[in-house]
Amino acid sequence: MVITKYSVNQFQINSIIALIQMDNIAIPQIQRPFVWDSTKVRDFIDSLYKGYPVGYIITWQNPDVKLKDGMTSKGKEIIIDGQQRVLSIMAALLGEKVIDEDFKKKNITIAFNPDTEKFEVSNSAIVKDKSWIPDISVVFKPDFDLLQFLENYCSQNVGVEKNKIFNNISKLNGIQFNSIGIIQLNSDLDIETVTEIFIRINSKGAVLSQADFAMSKIAVDEKFGGNILQKAINYFCHLAVEPSFYDMLKEIDKEFVKTDYFPKMAWLKDINDDLYDPSYTDMLRVSFTNKFKRGRLQDLVALLSGRNFETKQYEEQIAEESFKMLDDGIRTFMNQNNFLNFVMILNSAGFVDSSMIRSQNAINFSYILYLTLKEQGMHQGMIHSYVRKWFILSVLTGRYSGSPESQFDYDIKRINELSENYINDVFRAELSDAYWNFGLPQQMNSSLANSPAFNVYLAAQIKNQDKGFLSRDILVSDLVKLKGDVHHIFPREYLKKYGYNKNMYNQIANYVMAQSEINIAIGAKPPADYMKQIFEQCQTGILKYGAINSTEELRKNLEMNCIPEEIVDMDANHYSDFLEKRRFLMSQKIKRYFEIL
Repeated sequence: MVITKYSVNQFQINSIIALIQMDNIAIPQIQRPFVWDSTKVRDFIDSLYKGYPVGYIITWQNPDVKLKDGMTSKGKEIIIDGQQRVLSIMAALLGEKVIDEDFKKKNITIAFNPDTEKFEVSNSAIVKDKSWIPDISVVFKPDFDLLQFLENYCSQNVGVEKNKIFNNISKLNGIQFNSIGIIQLNSDLDIETVTEIFIRINSKGAVLSQADFAMSKIAVDEKFGGNILQKAINYFCHLAVEPSFYDMLKEIDKEFVKTDYFPKMAWLKDINDDLYDPSYTDMLRVSFTNKFKRGRLQDLVALLSGRNFETKQYEEQIAEESFKMLDDGIRTFMNQNNFLNFVMILNSAGFVDSSMIRSQNAINFSYILYLTLKEQGMHQGMIHSYVRKWFILSVLTGRYSGSPESQFDYDIKRINELSENYINDVFRAELSDAYWNFGLPQQMNSSLANSPAFNVYLAAQIKNQDKGFLSRDILVSDLVKLKGDVHHIFPREYLKKYGYNKNMYNQIANYVMAQSEINIAIGAKPPADYMKQIFEQCQTGILKYGAINSTEELRKNLEMNCIPEEIVDMDANHYSDFLEKRRFLMSQKIKRYFEIL
């Protein structure tokens, strides 16, 4: 026997709007700002006018919760897919403002030409053109008088067919009586099942993450302050990216500014570092894993709903406690001292630019580790070392790239129980001598300039305050921050002449950070040629490549850039041998760097 997990019903558009206005269906607007552009709204309204299918709206009823007094509270329905369509209807038909990605309220005004039956985004030219209805929302107002409107329109547009105009305006007004399907997911479905249903129904759209479900759940809660907490999360994330948003926030949400969340994030207005710009998914993941010692966000939704994992029932007390814990986690996350100390740790490991970091989950768990070890009372010096090393391990091994939630869950439970012992065991197991001598060099057999291994290598150079290739004064850190050249030691054009393809000449073991003028001076010369000239430069003092003018300084520069001294005699025939030697030298440099973190 097949158990139905949902019901499908047809609702008129005006009925859906009424349900939202009566607060029976919740749209967490700030959680998912309006992202459709005006032309997409226009096309959507045009489809409704023509009677084309516009997809389904999917809602999920929050589980019924057992209250402390023994009564049961029925959950509110949340729109989990179709929010953009519903907001388009309310903006275009009712004239309501929407909140865009910058949290600004804006109007989306759609115009209609009842003679040509054409829709357009309203503009100043259309407003002046009497053949257009510049704002179709007037047609849907309760006091709209079709006959009077028709008389006025026809008097201003002599020669139009009155019956045609009447029929087309009536058809436009009739949009509100068109039906849209609503798929209502059962309240007893768990978050994992709801996610799977969503993906199967809407596989061509953007995949709704479990963080989206969590934010929807938080946004519609008013009893335990979830609606305010959700704003705090979103505003913090936006301020981290756009510090100038601070002054705007004071104007657009005066009620939020009165809460105690606002002063706790005010420090962001003075911070322009973009090394860690968290999304709401990152904030939820870190806060939840840190406070609840769990790694799967589906558990967060269940707990916020009041789920008792033992009895399988939903209880108000569990929901209340879970909201308090999450609130505590969010406040801990955005604490200025915690956040800036963590970013400082990443900087101290040599990660000085956001372009060097490709794994957000590696950062997220490293922040979780920092907060967890701090709560355990570990000495700050030890915390910094462990966090730096854990971050490097995570980046090099791709620890959180496969199934991050499972790995988060596994790691946090063991770190919570075993702390240092577990951390050190992971270091020994994952980064053994075999890894440094064979695994990492093999991993660096890659043509991806932004590969994790190359970014860690650059971090090692920055940590050691190494100079750029053939530079006397310019540091690798300067070249990374200023987006200096990634130079080919064996020039690309030179290798092309000898039949090497892109995957070969773009090997990361052929890359160094170099000044543009040095890169240009080398051109397409083979290493044997330009290195000979550089050694002559050290003898004569006549500068041609950079400012190095002593043999000792040149040898130090080659060493810090992991370039074998045999480079002075190498040409295209030696390229493969060069790559193998340099991969090993780069790996050993990273090993020494890891050991001193």
